[in-house]
Amino acid sequence: MAHIFVTNDDGVQAPGLLALVQALKTLGTVQIVAPAVNQSAIGHKKTLFQDIPMHETALADGTPAYAVGGSPADCIAICALGATPWPPDLVVSGINRGPNMAQDITYSGTVTAAFESVIHGVPAIAVSLDNHRADSVEDYRPAAAIAVRVAARVLEKGLPPLTILNLNVPDGPTVRGLRLTRQGIRIYRDALSRDGNIFQIVGEVPTGVYNQEGTDLWAVHNGYASLTPLHLDLTAHRFIADLAAWDITLQDS
Repeated sequence: MAHIFVTNDDGVQAPGLLALVQALKTLGTVQIVAPAVNQSAIGHKKTLFQDIPMHETALADGTPAYAVGGSPADCIAICALGATPWPPDLVVSGINRGPNMAQDITYSGTVTAAFESVIHGVPAIAVSLDNHRADSVEDYRPAAAIAVRVAARVLEKGLPPLTILNLNVPDGPTVRGLRLTRQGIRIYRDALSRDGNIFQIVGEVPTGVYNQEGTDLWAVHNGYASLTPLHLDLTAHRFIADLAAWDITLQDS
């Protein structure tokens, strides 16, 4: 039986995490270490040279868990460095309330927890549900069932180094199928609210380019679960030759 580590960015008591844990128990033992409070859109924040509290808690069904006073990446990092037994066979992060597609992945604590895992040598999956209002365990069960199928195959096949799988599931009980996808293009509709010297970033829910078949946005918009392989080599490889033609040189002093 596999040893699976579960975290998220919505907080240890989020219903998406509970649905995921209950589903993954069919594959093996599940260890839960997640943020004590909501850490959505925190990105790949890693806490250095500051206290990171961690305490025992339990999920709504009584499953033991640890709550961490830090980011999703902190949950992975402190465990990989010795706070709990490590390594697991797989890390699964989620299920996030709301999708993480296109440029969202740079903001997402759900996705960056998975990236922190592969930095420490453990394959990882990030799982998100395309529903910002999902508030019950039942809302997340269809996505959890798909996540288990993906997790089982990762446990069987493994993943390349520094590579994660980003799974996004459309809302509702019926999913048309699973598509392997690439990142799409998000369109953000942020606005700035100001009260004196106090600012807030507000605005409407982002949209995106939905008509490019093969992207994560296209798949979910058309009722398919989207599975996108992501890796930590951010090099723009196709631009290197063009950049070389710029002939940027440093003159001798």
